Amino acid sequence: MSPRVSTLAVALLAAGCAVGPSYHPGQAVPPETKVGAARSNDSVAAFFDSLAAARGRDTAAAPAQVIPTKPLMPDSLAGAGWMQLFRDSTLVGLVRTALVQNRDLQTAMGRIREFRAEVSVAKAPLYPELTANGSISTNQVAIGAFTPASFDAWRITADVAWELDFWGKTRRGVEAARADLGSEEAAQRAVVLSLVSDVATGYLSLLELDQERAISERTLASRKSTLDLARHRFAQGLTSELDVLQFEAQVAVPAAALAATERLRAQQEHQLNQLLGEAPTTIPRGGSLQQVLSAVAVPDSLPASLLARRPDVLQAERAYAAATARIGVAQAARLPTISITGSYGTQTSTAGGLFGSNGEIYQALAGISVPVFTGGRLVNESHAARARAEQARSQYEQSVLVALREASDALVGVRTARDQVAAQETQTHALRQALRLAQLRYQTGIANYLEVLEAQRSLFEAELALSQAQLEQLSAAVELYWALGGSWTEAANAAGH
Repeated sequence: MSPRVSTLAVALLAAGCAVGPSYHPGQAVPPETKVGAARSNDSVAAFFDSLAAARGRDTAAAPAQVIPTKPLMPDSLAGAGWMQLFRDSTLVGLVRTALVQNRDLQTAMGRIREFRAEVSVAKAPLYPELTANGSISTNQVAIGAFTPASFDAWRITADVAWELDFWGKTRRGVEAARADLGSEEAAQRAVVLSLVSDVATGYLSLLELDQERAISERTLASRKSTLDLARHRFAQGLTSELDVLQFEAQVAVPAAALAATERLRAQQEHQLNQLLGEAPTTIPRGGSLQQVLSAVAVPDSLPASLLARRPDVLQAERAYAAATARIGVAQAARLPTISITGSYGTQTSTAGGLFGSNGEIYQALAGISVPVFTGGRLVNESHAARARAEQARSQYEQSVLVALREASDALVGVRTARDQVAAQETQTHALRQALRLAQLRYQTGIANYLEVLEAQRSLFEAELALSQAQLEQLSAAVELYWALGGSWTEAANAAGH
């Protein structure tokens, strides 16, 4: 093999190498790790299950349309699978509107385009840079004792410059830029998930406030009816004026609650309008809160591998990859730089002779630049790059731990909220029956007005508490959706059982 061929082979082999460590992330979560834990078979768990079963069989409870449960399917970026589970086309439409019009999401999408362009910028040095140049100049030169000579120069050249990526400095830079792009894509997904969650939570809160308004209106009508009865009995001399005054005072309670609910409903609509990227207007409604609640089924435990798709975990992992790649960039800066430059064109004293055969000019140059002394700058830049990679790794591992905690908390929240709803339903049913009996006893004169007042007050508070507990259960499910970075799959749902 000739020396020239040997030299070329060594150069090509060197060009295929890249200094610095390659990125090999460790396994963030062992595959057997679970988020949350299955419910224990203790007496308390059995008690809550029996309450829920009893309410399901109770024909005297408030009527509600029951929708068969359906496991959540893998969602797209917009969380469509999650929204379809709610069986509420209005909510799906609101989310789609938000994904198109929300300004924060549009900003995030703009950053994605910016970082995609930065990847192309990072790749540019892998190719020779070619430029076309033209110039016109008037010159005078003096050489020794000769008379100074004047001349005009018309010049057109094509110039090429290329720094060979022998040590992988540019390729490591491209790796870092691509990792930065991946981090921004994860940030965009975080905006999408938060937007879907916020719209869902806001819409569910609006349905809950609608339910509170209906409870207040129903309670107000009931208390007005009782007040009319008290006035009638007072006119007949069967009761005292104190009974009438007490019932009048009780009528004001749901009336005040109704006014407060109207204010909160308006504020909630305005907040949703902002998320949708539109001016304040009325938000359309679909199904009821109870219908949505009936359609949601959440397991008690899920595989922790689902957390790998969380945007903050993905962001931290991509930041770790970028920091690792930049170690190679810093190390390559300490090695010799080999570059090739060249120029070819024509130069004449007149414009008409530019394209003749006598004006041909060219230059070819291969150079090497070796950093000899930089005052420790390059060495310390390499040390700093390694330190940043170590920080990024720690942040990545911490993000996984945070994800595990938040997802586990969300699962506990779903389970306890479900138990709370079962207990509140039992209390509300019992108090509804108690009020019916108290009113019957008051009408027949067996009991006094205090029994009716207490029964009305207790039922009103219990119905409001039940409505809020139902919202908390659904909000906990939305929180779980966010904590998992999306909906859980059918396989995960089966594994949870």
